[in-house]
Amino acid sequence: MSDIRILVGRARHQAGALSSGLRQLGATVIEIPFIEIRRPRSYKPLDSALKNLGDYDWLILTSVNGVEAVWERMQKLGLTKKQFQHLKIAAIGPATRKAIERRGIKVDVVPEEYVAESVVKSLRKQVAGKRILLARAKVARDVIPRELRKLGAEVDVCEAYETVVPRSSRIRLRAILRDPKKAPHVLTFTSSSTVKNFLALAGKTLWQKAARPRFASIGPVTSSTLRELGFPVDIEARKYTIPGLIQAISVWSTTH
Repeated sequence: MSDIRILVGRARHQAGALSSGLRQLGATVIEIPFIEIRRPRSYKPLDSALKNLGDYDWLILTSVNGVEAVWERMQKLGLTKKQFQHLKIAAIGPATRKAIERRGIKVDVVPEEYVAESVVKSLRKQVAGKRILLARAKVARDVIPRELRKLGAEVDVCEAYETVVPRSSRIRLRAILRDPKKAPHVLTFTSSSTVKNFLALAGKTLWQKAARPRFASIGPVTSSTLRELGFPVDIEARKYTIPGLIQAISVWSTTH
């Protein structure tokens, strides 16, 4: 992969694992964030829920950002991991699970596939009559709360953070896409937000068709968003994780 340039669009503080994995394979990595993580306008709903964790049966966390936000608020409120002892906890995937376990908290459920639909499937027989706290991004798919409510759960959704378009990336991204000597051969997308924000930053197609970069997706939800917005999906991870995406790009590179 020594002659392949790959663009990593993860938030700046989260790009490390993907970038380092690709560099270990010999790729030249270009980091331009398509996404920026910000605090919500108000933590009041989340703080109120955390102060009343005793009222909940389940806590669902769908990202490392959500985990970090919850623990930051717990510390601000003077709460400890003892407040979690009675809770069952679901994490959407291995990275989220690890982030929770690093805080000394046991994770009860990680779905087979790391998407919202699989979270629902994993909890299907365990949530009727239960009260659930879902801490997540301001804008997110409503699959989990909608489907769990249909199963008889009471679900409180609290905003833990929001994702925004990093406007500072626009000029650099457009310049690189237009320059045949610097343009990436592969663009990586790790969430639907990164896809939507890429379109906002890059505008419509800025490259010659002959030089079009390949689009690499972390999984089916991200791939669906790419297709909905008119982009191709050239590479898709079989396992919907950062290591899975690195593996998919590595396999692709051996045949191209």
